[in-house]
This record gives sequence, C-alpha cells and structure tokens, in this order.
Amino acid sequence: MKVVIAPDSFKESLAGPEVAAAVAAGVVQAAPDAIVDLCPMADGGEGTVAAMVAATNGQFLSAEVFDPLGAPIRARFGLLGEPAAANLPGEVGLLGAIGDTAGEGGPGDSENLTAVIEMAAASGLALVALDKRDPLLTTTFGTGQLILAALDAGARRIIIGIGGSATVDGGCGCAQALGVVFTGGDGEPLICGIAGGGVRDVTGIDLSDRDPRVGEASIRVACDVTNPLTGPNGAARVYGPQKGANSEAVERLEADLVHLAEVLRRRLGTDVEKLPGAGAAGGLGAGLVAFAGASLEPGAPLVAEAVALRRRLASADLCITGEGRLDAQSAFGKTAVTVAEIARDAGVPTLCIPGQLGEGAPTSSFAGVWPLAGGNITARQAMQNPVPLLQRRAADALRDFLDKH
Repeated sequence: MKVVIAPDSFKESLAGPEVAAAVAAGVVQAAPDAIVDLCPMADGGEGTVAAMVAATNGQFLSAEVFDPLGAPIRARFGLLGEPAAANLPGEVGLLGAIGDTAGEGGPGDSENLTAVIEMAAASGLALVALDKRDPLLTTTFGTGQLILAALDAGARRIIIGIGGSATVDGGCGCAQALGVVFTGGDGEPLICGIAGGGVRDVTGIDLSDRDPRVGEASIRVACDVTNPLTGPNGAARVYGPQKGANSEAVERLEADLVHLAEVLRRRLGTDVEKLPGAGAAGGLGAGLVAFAGASLEPGAPLVAEAVALRRRLASADLCITGEGRLDAQSAFGKTAVTVAEIARDAGVPTLCIPGQLGEGAPTSSFAGVWPLAGGNITARQAMQNPVPLLQRRAADALRDFLDKH
C-alpha cells in the first residue's frame, strides 16, 4: 500500500519534516512493505520553508538582510524541487523519502523556479529581544531583501508565508527594499527602512524605480488570517499588543495605517483597507498587494498546491496527517482538515495524529484520530518526547485501519 504522510509541524516540539519522518517509521513498523511518500505541510507560518523544501526535494539558500531593527543577519529561504514520492518500500523507502537531498546550494537549472520565503526569517518577532519589541521601530525591509534574493536566485514564482511578524509598517519597509520610493510632505524621499512609526510621514509613492522583476513575477502570499488592514479587527488593534505596542502606540499605529490606506487610494488607485488578509503581518499583506501585485491566499491550500499534494494522493491508499492541537479552530483552514478534504476528493481515507485533541475538534473529517496526549500521557510529556509516541501512534493507527479494511 502507498501512504502519503502530510502533517504540519507540532509547534514548540517538532518541525513538519520531523513529524513526517517519525510517522513514517511507525508506518514501516506496522507494514514493512508500505510505500511511504513524505509530504510535510504548513499553512504559511513558522516551518513553511522547511516543510516545502523537504516535500519537494528542494534546497535552502540564505541571504544577508536586515532584521526588524536594522541589524544585519543571515536569513534562509528555499527553492522548491519537483514534488515526487519516494516510491520505495519499507526501510529503504523511508530513507529515500527523508534523505539529505535538501541542503545549502545554488539554484537549479529550471527557468521557472519557485522560491518560498518566511517573512519571519527576516522580520519576525522572535528576532527581537523582549525588552526591545516595539512596532513603532520595527520594519519589514529585510523581507523585501529576501524577495530580491529569491529573484536573484532565478525564481519567478515566489510564495511568502507571513506569520510571526514583529512589524506594523503596512509593508512600506519591504516595498522600499524592492525599489519603491516614498516621499514626505516636502517631496523628498523618506529614509529606507520605514518602521511603523514612520508610516505617517508617507505622502507620495513612486513605483518607477521598483525592480522590474517584481512586476514580472508571480507572488503569492500564504495567509491564515482574514483581518483587514484597519478597524477593530485590523493589524494594529489585534496584533499590535502582541508585538510590544502599548495602548497609545496601538492608536498611533491604527491612525497611521488609516493614513496609508488613504494615500494608496489617492496615489495608486488601490483600495486594500478592508481586503481580507490585508492586516496580516502588521499590514504586510496589504503592502504586498499594493506594492508588489501579490495575491493573498489561504495558506494550507496554497502549500498543498505547491507540493502537488493532489497528484501524490491520486495513487495513494491512505493519508496520514497531524498538527500540534486538533480543536474547533482546526476546521477554519488549518492544515490537517485541509489535507483531509483534499484526500477525500481523491477518494483516500485520512488518519490524523495530533499532539492534543481539544474541545470541538472536527474528528468526523478523519477515518480515525489518534492523539499523542491522553490516558496516562500528559500534553507536556507528549511535547517533550514526541518521536517515539508518534511512531507508536502511527503503527497502532495503521494496524487498526488495516484490521477494519
């Protein structure tokens, strides 16, 4: 039998490729002749690059960029390979699927490379010390530099995951790195690296010096939230406090984003203020649409398309997915349910192995749910030692499935 293994990461515990490898070991234990196809998944948040590179036998690259406070750092991004199953049985198949084909290196020979970027690698909250977190001072400039690095590597299709940002700059910093020029009230260009507190100074926008490759590229944003740019559910009021903004800073950031939305309407004829997802990553969603012609898309389906999940499931007998916690929120575009829906369309049953099972979990989406935590195993224990538990649950789940079918 062929088993497609397509889990998300278990946040704060295991990355998606590690989850997939552990599940595969359990599958091989229960069915030594099984063909395993490891296809780690993501929804645009942390771990998206690693998952997609692993799922497609791609490669990692890195670039020197600025972090959210303007310090130089090395940030990693990925170039996707060709999604393909290992199609090898047993232990050999397992090693073939998860070997070290994804490494550092240069671009491949394809003229149509796809790059995958996590904005958090350059502009993420985790890059800023707790006592320095202030979205009035942080910028997405480094994310724009990563986009340029992907273009330099030959990519003409770019997927950007925009979870985990430290910023509320409406994407202005990112746009400056791409060559967009913002002018102030005196008509002079604003200094590069616009932060949240500098958005209010924008009065003019000039796209004429933007890198021409940006307009020629397909830029798709993997976004798992639908917040607008402004308002009670917007970037400043919902996410500003998480990034270090006090109540006064939140109101200033809100006013600045309202101002930016008006400038975009007046100067570019673009209205992104209420666009679902525009408020993601402190308004980077809006900025990528307005300044780079990007499209905002639900993260898990976009990743599934990029790693050819439908094609891989077409010849499968079973799919196994999972995520850190399966609960009521999982039904709203999260990875495990998205995978199950795609598998159902292909006529393939799906087993789910989550770290924890929460209230309101959509268990009916799956042929079986086997959480790590439960019985005499606490959630903390499951997070601290997930690999043997994943192997055991996968083996038990597969044996149970085979007994019933």
